[in-house]
Amino acid sequence: MAQRVVVVTDSTSALPPGFARELSITVVPLTVTLDARTGVEGEDIFPADVAKALIEKHSVTTSRPPPAEFGEVYRRLLKAGARRIISVHLSAELSGTWDSARLAAQDFDYGVVRVVDSRSTGMALGFAVLAAARAAAAGSPASEVQDAAVATADRARTLVYVDTLEYLRRGGRIGAASSLVGTALAMKPLLHMRDGRILPLEKVRTTSKALTRLVALAAAEAGDGPVDIAIHHLAAPERAEDVAARLRAEVPQIQALYVSEIGAVVGAHVGPGVIGVVISRRS
Repeated sequence: MAQRVVVVTDSTSALPPGFARELSITVVPLTVTLDARTGVEGEDIFPADVAKALIEKHSVTTSRPPPAEFGEVYRRLLKAGARRIISVHLSAELSGTWDSARLAAQDFDYGVVRVVDSRSTGMALGFAVLAAARAAAAGSPASEVQDAAVATADRARTLVYVDTLEYLRRGGRIGAASSLVGTALAMKPLLHMRDGRILPLEKVRTTSKALTRLVALAAAEAGDGPVDIAIHHLAAPERAEDVAARLRAEVPQIQALYVSEIGAVVGAHVGPGVIGVVISRRS
């Protein structure tokens, strides 16, 4: 029997394999264009394709799903028996995806589709989606499913190391971190998400020191309580596993730890070598 409340998200949520199917989460994909080739993230174009294109200096752009695509998804779910839909998406400051979902939701009766701006991406969005889906699976009403997503998103912290700010600059997602571009030639920037935007946090002189500082900052954010942690990378698996091992040693109450390559869309904007750490404190 179909759930009364169902959860929709987009492909930047970086959900661990199998979770979407297990929790009946519908994932609407974004698209990536490599020069003249356009494809769906995770189906046609993969992180390795993006990393290779960026290294070889090819054009890489990304696109949101149009409102009509969201509308089609919502109609299909309602026809299948859903009564309410909670649609949780990446930051409206980074993409028009949330706005596409919002526009599509206006075609339905008030409150049937509720659209949430997670003010994040990657597993900071993913943890919010999982919390919403678990609340829906437990039979919670739409308001509580939405609240679960919002509360989890609000508790998440995202810290990011990038080898270079160039890819963020090209994509226009750099925000206030643009002030670092001219001074970052000999520096390794640490960034964080705040109010849905990517902002500068610190500058460190070497990659090794930057990653050590990233671990220290993440451990401080985690504190002594129970936390879930996700580590994302693009074309840097050894670096990601090293950070994971350090965090396992530094954070006493990790409940779940996921290490994964970031999706093609986010990867297009942060570039190869990136390490992102998402800390989701449990309530």
